[in-house]
Amino acid sequence: MSKVNVKIDAITARDEDYARWYTDVCRKAELMDYSSVKGFIIYRPYGYAIWEQIQAYLDRRFKETGHENVYMPLVIPESLFQKEKDHVEGFAPETLTATLGGDEKINDPLIIRPTSEVLFCEHFSKIVKSHRDLPILYNQWCSVVRWEKTTRPFLRGAEFLWQEGHTLHSSEIEARHETLQMLQIYNEMGRDLLAIPFVSGRKTEAEKFAGALETYGIEALMHDGKALQSGTTHYFGTGFAEAFDIAYQDEDNKLTHPHQTSWGVSTRLIGALIMVHGDDNGLVLPPEVAPIQVVIVPIQQTKAGVLAKAREVVSRLEAIGIRSKLDESDRSPGWKFSEWEMKGVPLRLEIGPRDLKNGVVLSAKRNDGVKAQIEDENIEVEVAALLKQIQSEMYEKAANFVEEHTTTIYKYEDLDYALNEKTGYAKMMWCEDQVCIDKIKDEHAATARVMPFDEQPFADTCPVCEQKASKVVLVAKAY
Repeated sequence: MSKVNVKIDAITARDEDYARWYTDVCRKAELMDYSSVKGFIIYRPYGYAIWEQIQAYLDRRFKETGHENVYMPLVIPESLFQKEKDHVEGFAPETLTATLGGDEKINDPLIIRPTSEVLFCEHFSKIVKSHRDLPILYNQWCSVVRWEKTTRPFLRGAEFLWQEGHTLHSSEIEARHETLQMLQIYNEMGRDLLAIPFVSGRKTEAEKFAGALETYGIEALMHDGKALQSGTTHYFGTGFAEAFDIAYQDEDNKLTHPHQTSWGVSTRLIGALIMVHGDDNGLVLPPEVAPIQVVIVPIQQTKAGVLAKAREVVSRLEAIGIRSKLDESDRSPGWKFSEWEMKGVPLRLEIGPRDLKNGVVLSAKRNDGVKAQIEDENIEVEVAALLKQIQSEMYEKAANFVEEHTTTIYKYEDLDYALNEKTGYAKMMWCEDQVCIDKIKDEHAATARVMPFDEQPFADTCPVCEQKASKVVLVAKAY
């Protein structure tokens, strides 16, 4: 085996300018392009194909757990939006509102949905009458608009694609189970599809969703040591149901309000993929989510038998469900190598006249550049094994990065090193007073990410105020 690493000059080095590196990857790997309206990006076929892989995985998992897909309107009357006070306060600064229809003024302005809770609630109030109507397990695939001042492709857009689940339950226990079950599905998506080790837990009161009683999140840690909130699930209790008059007769014929949840992830996951796994040559995609898992590059393709063999290999791989592409363009092999490395294709196979004669193909792994020969008769088995190996190696590398960039804090003065030099998560005890988190935000530009599950207290006091503390919280700079 041999290892080859060649820097692709079209991509700015991460250590030179991380923000420009990110933009270079987004554009030169043909994931997206900018439109004429700030924050509204064009999802190019390769970028959208990644989203389709995420969508297919989650859609299957949602349906396995009894959820059904629906679609709600794009617009919300302002009068309807005003019904849930906390919700309005949380989203009002981000709303885009239509006040003119044709040449007529709209008396009840229409808000372009920033999220769809109120639409679902209005609908639920009409269809839920009896305990026999519950549970309702809905999911929606759509786009939403939030009028962000600062935008960046995939990470923070004025418009982005997402899924939002909305469910109703007859009991608090069932609704809380739903909230944590969907969080677990997101965690498993990270592990099995994206090769991203999410850290999950409950959000602090200040960080929870507007109108929720409890919010849970999955956090990913980027190469630059910043965290990225990658998905959330929410337990609403009966607050929305009371505000929107959602009520039903229970088994004792008493009128009662259902317990409600919502949960969602978005195309922000594509940004996480880029920054968790990417390198100075561009994208590095885990095989499970890669639109193209194997690219075949013929060498001296005009030589007798080379293209025919390359086409045969593609057919054999596709027959066992491996997403494959043959690049038989008239570009040079070197150009093709750089192009597919930039696009992050997990495995490259090279086939030339010498390989044809020897009955082998040459493989090159994108994640570490390691090359090896594969016997022709073993192509299906060995390629499948290599893809599985790459997926595992990428997850392990990302998990090790999270472990290496999580610093346990006992004293407040240690935060500077953890957040600004080592970077990553600062794990500390917390007194649950938001004043302490606000101080960290003011002095270190870091926020509370989650209070992780299954973390045992490791000290008695909060390092900020030195008062008694019983909660473990992860603090980090974030996107």
